[in-house]
Amino acid sequence: MGGRYGARKVWHALRREGRDIVRCTGERLMRSAGLQGVVRGKKVTATNPDAAQPCPDDKVNRAFVAKVPNQLWVSDFTYVSSWQDMVYV
Repeated sequence: MGGRYGARKVWHALRREGRDIVRCTGERLMRSAGLQGVVRGKKVTATNPDAAQPCPDDKVNRAFVAKVPNQLWVSDFTYVSSWQDMVYV
């Protein structure tokens, strides 16, 4: 098996050699041996926090409950991969 193989290719190669194992066994054995397949693409970093700056206070203390309407507004930003680039929603 020349080159770096992922769990799927290792599983197919072992089956071609006549060893009948399930794919999760190949993944487990690779993990225990410290083997990892090639990871394609680049890692996306959404933010780069400045370690020198102090973290902002948690204004709601993780209690996302409001006693009256419009008392507490919470938002969540995430990113989604598109054909062109990353889209923040």
